Amino acid sequence: MRRPEISLQRFRLVTWVAFGSLYAIVVTGSLVRLTGSGLGCSDWPNCNSTKFVDISTGHAAIEQINRLFTGVVAASVILAVSSSILLRPRSRRITANAAALVVGVLVQVVLGAYVVLTGLNPWSNMAHFLVSIVLVSSAFVLVKRVERQIAPQESRVVVDKSLRWALIFVAGTVMFLGTVVSGAGPHSGSEQATRLGISVKHATQMHSTAVWLLVLVSLLLTMRARKSASRWEHEGTLLLRLLAALCAQGFIGYVQYFAGVPAPLVAVHVALSIAVWLCSFAVFLPASTLLVLD
Repeated sequence: MRRPEISLQRFRLVTWVAFGSLYAIVVTGSLVRLTGSGLGCSDWPNCNSTKFVDISTGHAAIEQINRLFTGVVAASVILAVSSSILLRPRSRRITANAAALVVGVLVQVVLGAYVVLTGLNPWSNMAHFLVSIVLVSSAFVLVKRVERQIAPQESRVVVDKSLRWALIFVAGTVMFLGTVVSGAGPHSGSEQATRLGISVKHATQMHSTAVWLLVLVSLLLTMRARKSASRWEHEGTLLLRLLAALCAQGFIGYVQYFAGVPAPLVAVHVALSIAVWLCSFAVFLPASTLLVLD
C-alpha cells in the first residue's frame, strides 16, 4: 500500500496555522493578565479544588478559555510534526524544527502551571512570555524553511553580519526589558500578585533607551542597504517593515505611558512587540545558518 504523502504547499498552510496559533496565544495570555484574571483559576490542571472547568465568574472564564486555547496550539504543532514526516522529499531539519515546537509547548504548559501555583510570580511570568517568543520565532523559521524549499533562492553574500547580530541582540534586550516593565507595572494579573522591586518609571526608561538603540541600528542597516540597488531589492521590504513596526510600537508605547497605561493599549503594545521582534528576526536570519536546508 502506498504511503500517504503531503505536498509542500499544503504543509506550508499547516506551518502557518501553527505559527498563527503560537502568536495568538501570546496575545490571549496577555489579556488574562490585563483583565486581572491571572488567578481566575487558582489550581492546575483543575481550575480550582472542586472543578476541572469553572466559568462561574468572568475571571475564571477568561483564564479557562486561555487554557483551552492551549489545546488548539498543541494540536497545531502536533499536526505540523506529524505532517512533516509525510513530506516528499523528506527534510530532517524541517521535522526537527516542528518537533521542537511540540517540546516548547510542553515546556510552556509546565511554566504555565508554575505561574499559577506561585501566585503569578513576576519572574515566572517573564519566563513564560520569553519562552513564547522563542516558540514564535521557531515557528517563523519553520515557515521560512518550507517557503525556501518551495522556491529555492540563489545564494548571496551576506553583508553587515555584525550589524545584524547587534540588531537581534538589542531586539532581545528590548523584549526582556519590556517584561521587566510588565513585572513592575500595575497589570499584575491579580491583586494578590507580587511586583518586581523596581519603579515603573525606571524600568520604562531602561526599556525606552533600548528601543531607541534598536531604532538607530535599524536606521544604520537601512542606510547601508540603500547604497546598493541589488541589496535594496532583496532587503528593502524587510527593513521598511521593521522601521514601520518600530514607529507604530513607539507611538503606542509613549501614548500608553502618558495615558496611565490603560489595559487596551497595553494589549496592542504586546501584540506589536512580537511584530517588532519578528521583523528584527527576519533581517537577522541571513546572518545565521537557521535557514540552511538538508
